Amino acid sequence: MSRRAWVLFAMMSIIWGIPYLLIKVAVGGVSAPVLVFGRTLIGAVILLPIALRGGQLGLVARHWRTVAVFAAVEILGPWFLLSDAERRLSSSTTGLMIAAVPIIGVVIARLAGGTERLGPVRWTGLGIGLAGVAVLAGPHLTGGDAMSFGEVLLVAVGYALAAFVADRYLRDVPSIPLTAACLTGSALVYAPSAALTWPHSMPSGKVLASIAALGLICTALAFVVFLALVRETGPSRAMLFTYVNPAVAVAAGVALLGESFTALIAVSFALILVGCALATRPSPGTPDTPESVADQIDEQAPAW
Repeated sequence: MSRRAWVLFAMMSIIWGIPYLLIKVAVGGVSAPVLVFGRTLIGAVILLPIALRGGQLGLVARHWRTVAVFAAVEILGPWFLLSDAERRLSSSTTGLMIAAVPIIGVVIARLAGGTERLGPVRWTGLGIGLAGVAVLAGPHLTGGDAMSFGEVLLVAVGYALAAFVADRYLRDVPSIPLTAACLTGSALVYAPSAALTWPHSMPSGKVLASIAALGLICTALAFVVFLALVRETGPSRAMLFTYVNPAVAVAAGVALLGESFTALIAVSFALILVGCALATRPSPGTPDTPESVADQIDEQAPAW
């Protein structure tokens, strides 16, 4: 890859590796609806003018039903569940669980009648990755953590479904207009519940800074950088940063929040990462990159 591609790759590895840390800090001072509302509003304010200037919102309007489904499984449900779960789970555990999205995506594609063949290597990857999830989940299957773990698992399923919907039904809708519309709609949906749970006193500077960073960096900037990376390297190589995100999430939680790095986390991290790498391995004969930049831009990734 070029030097520019490596810079963009490093940026995405960090940008979508730190949301779990920021969410953990933010939910210490505001409710989950307020956090989701603030994050989506900031992202919408940044991306909507860009989408309007591009004049491509008409494509979004023509697919409004599918876009609504996409927004529900990508933002409306997952961002609330993620925020609520991190009240009880560590950011490290959450980040590792979300790393299972590619594995779930392979399963969904097969259940939906996908024709891509899964060879022994990819089936082995699915097994290894699911074993990693099971190792991580074990200590959380009793008490209050069980609900939180279930919430994060639903988030992973939602992200995988969103990628499937985008790839199957929204390939002709460019990413920035699609994201801008989804963020705007989500902010409107969460506005009433955010108003009802608005904090009685001003949250701390750390909480406000976390919400701002989630909206500005992990949402708005992330999609701009992501598109630049896809144009530079193609989607196959670009999406490799998703294997680095969990490591960033764990490192950030340990270094900045004092979370424990246990042998259990290390084992589950290794299993999930190896499983993802094998389960999403291209089948023989699959081209590494699409033939056109337009095809590259249509590739979607979770707005973590």
